[in-house]
Amino acid sequence: MSVVSAKPNIQMSNASVPLVHEVEIMDEAGRAKLAHIPGERPLTIYLDKREVVTLMTLGSAPEALVLGYLRNQRLVESPDDIESIQVDWETDSAAVKTRRSTVDIDALTSKRVVTTGCGQGTMFGGLMEEMSEIRLPDGPNLSQEVIVALVDHIRVHDSIYKKSGSVHACAVFERAEDGGVKLLHFIEDVGRHNAVDSISGLMWLANKPGKDLIFFTTGRLTSEMVIKGAQMGVPFLLTRSGVTLMGLDLARKTNLTILSRCSGKHFEIYNAPERVVFTQKPQ
Repeated sequence: MSVVSAKPNIQMSNASVPLVHEVEIMDEAGRAKLAHIPGERPLTIYLDKREVVTLMTLGSAPEALVLGYLRNQRLVESPDDIESIQVDWETDSAAVKTRRSTVDIDALTSKRVVTTGCGQGTMFGGLMEEMSEIRLPDGPNLSQEVIVALVDHIRVHDSIYKKSGSVHACAVFERAEDGGVKLLHFIEDVGRHNAVDSISGLMWLANKPGKDLIFFTTGRLTSEMVIKGAQMGVPFLLTRSGVTLMGLDLARKTNLTILSRCSGKHFEIYNAPERVVFTQKPQ
């Protein structure tokens, strides 16, 4: 799990909770045994005492999740606008206090779209319309070896999924000095939209641009995932799952390279293949 490191000017709680729980079950032979399952908790976000949304979450990095959600929904313009984020699991709430706000929250929240994410996500306002303003620049390139190495890194990474299942993971990588990749953040949650929001929040806190980064998710690349990837400025989205038609359409409009069915040495490029450098001959 990534550690939340706040900017000095943002007061934040550190309210991570146990992520996996041991329960007694019975197998097909009637034998009692112990199993591990991931936690799932509601977290209601209050922005300046105004209820915004309730997210179902694992709770691994709740402050980063809240910040990333506010960022991706354009409910705050900058981390500098936020005075504090306080998560309280006794009330299942996250209280966000801003220093200033230039955002018309009523206008943004008047239009709500329930997305296809596991655990169900929500998008506010005219995000689809605003995607026409995002066009990622050409480059950088990504070699075939680096793609395979990244997928293998995810395969061997210690995870909640290996112990209990029932979660999605998102990870973001940067280039390493040796030509490979270096893992920056790895977040698991009950919904992939929560995991990507948490990573987005961590990147925002660190003022980390996405232009040279590579994003991986275990879930499918829907329109919501492509929107969030484009908002972060990440040119590469990889998944071990599939791609939806709307996700592909948005990737084409924003010049985002998406790779699907990434497993072992196998992958499929659905958009902007010119960024991928092939170094191995087909067998």
